[in-house]
Formats: sequence, C-alpha cells, structure tokens
Amino acid sequence: MSDWWWILFGAVVALLLGLDLMVFHRHSGREGTRRALAWSAFWIALGLGFSLVVGLARGHHAALTYLTAYLVEQSLSVDNLFVFVGLFAYFSVAPEHHHRVLFWGILGVIVTRGLFIFAGVALISRFEWLVYVLGVILIGTAGKLGLSGGEEVHPERNVVVRLASRVLPMVKSYHGERFAVRTERGWRFTPLLLVLLAIESTDVMFAVDSVPAVLAISRDSFVVYTSNIFAVLGLRALYFALAGALRSLRYLRPALAVILGLIGVKMLLVEVVEIPTELSLGVIAAILAVAIAASLLLPEDRSKARPA
Repeated sequence: MSDWWWILFGAVVALLLGLDLMVFHRHSGREGTRRALAWSAFWIALGLGFSLVVGLARGHHAALTYLTAYLVEQSLSVDNLFVFVGLFAYFSVAPEHHHRVLFWGILGVIVTRGLFIFAGVALISRFEWLVYVLGVILIGTAGKLGLSGGEEVHPERNVVVRLASRVLPMVKSYHGERFAVRTERGWRFTPLLLVLLAIESTDVMFAVDSVPAVLAISRDSFVVYTSNIFAVLGLRALYFALAGALRSLRYLRPALAVILGLIGVKMLLVEVVEIPTELSLGVIAAILAVAIAASLLLPEDRSKARPA
C-alpha cells in the first residue's frame, strides 16, 4: 500500500485531535448530553465514512472488513466505559475534568494500540500457529465476560498507579485540570495524573481483548489500525452520551461475550471453514441490534433487587 494513505490517515487524526483540544474543548466544562450525542454521531459517521477511503485504497472487500472490525471495536469500547465511570467515581474527579483526562488518555491509546497491532500482525505472519492461541484467548475472554456480573474497579491494586504514587512527588488535592503544579517545594504531580495512568494501564488490558478480535477479522495493518483508532476517537463523546444510561444496557455484555466467542471459534476453524466477511458483518450487527433492543424493551426491574 502506498504511504500516502497512511499520511492521509495521520493528518486527519492529528487535525481532529487538534481541533478538539484547541478549539471545541479549549476550556474545561461539564459536557451536556445533547452536545455529547451530537459529537457521538459525528465520530460514528466519520468512522463509518472512512470505509470509503479504505475501499479506494484496498478495494471493496477491505472496506467491508474495515466496517466489521470497526463495529467490533466500537462495541467493545462501549463495554470499557463501565470501567471509566468506576475510575472517575473512585478518584472523585469533577465531571468538568473528565474530557481532559480522556483526551490525553486516548493519545496514549493511539500509541499502545499501534504497538499491539503491528506486533500482532508481524508475529502472526511469521508464526501461523499463533492464530489458534489468539482463538483460545478470545474464547476464554468470552467465557469470563459472559459469567462476570460487571466490571470491578480496583485502582489500589493497579501496579502502575501504586508505583507512581510512591515514586512521584505528589500533592494530595486536585488543581483544576492540571496534571502538575508548581509549589514551594518545586513541581509536584496532582492526583489527576494517577487517574490518567489508571486509564492508560487499564487500556492495555482492554487491548488484550480487542486486538485479537480485530486480528481475527483482518491481518491488514491499515484496516485493523484505522478501524481501532476511529472507534477509540469517538470513545470520549460516547462516554458523556451514555454515562448515565450504561446500566440500562444489561444485555450488551452477554452479546459481546457471544461475539468474542464466535470470533474465537472462527480463528480456530480458519483452515477448515472460510466465513465470508459479509456474513460476519451481518451476524455481529444482528447480535448487537438484538442486545440493544432487548435492553430497551425489557428493562431490569430494580424493585426486585432493592433490599427490604
């Protein structure tokens, strides 16, 4: 593939991030639901629209593969929002500072996901048997996701957070949206940095689930990486749009477990059965649609779970 496609992708991402930080969210503030929904629609439309660029660069089949990978990564990203809500609550971060933390967190995700994806593509190209290892990992992750009642947040057990809190010079209180502040004893880091480190390190664990899933769909670095990044770019707006409604999507986690399980089985049967990309895209979209519809039409009866 021509390097120009990579340059175009990098320029688009850099431009969007620059506008987001310097123009649209230059000043911190609480993100309204209506504005968050508008931004979510924008990022989703952009992510879906980039399939046209992939189609021009790699052909019709690559565009369908991109859409499948994007849909899987976007779905897994929604599940990750549960953890973000827990982290912000644990550290008592003011709502007006959530966007700043997520913005810098996503910059780190762009780098770490790239390392995971390019390393994964290179390793699978050299060691074909790794496909079966990733398939087993995905099936195990699907089982864990399906059996778990929800994500538990324990930042106090996070090795990165614990090490940073012991090694780095810290102040005890927040100073707005600043990660470091100058004091009488010199520069000190604020607790907001610990929140950022918690999100960054948590995403590394997320990547163990999402990267094998998209590598099962495609081994084209351009398709896998761009679909991953466009899904992640819309994660901040999706967080503000769905933060209050996440608990209502009670069938999303089982649906994701089924999707990861099917992708894992697909990887194990890669030499036996060839599943068309169109079929994979349709099945994944149908599972997600049924899960969302069931969550909305069959809400949980909270009165039964309320203690007497």
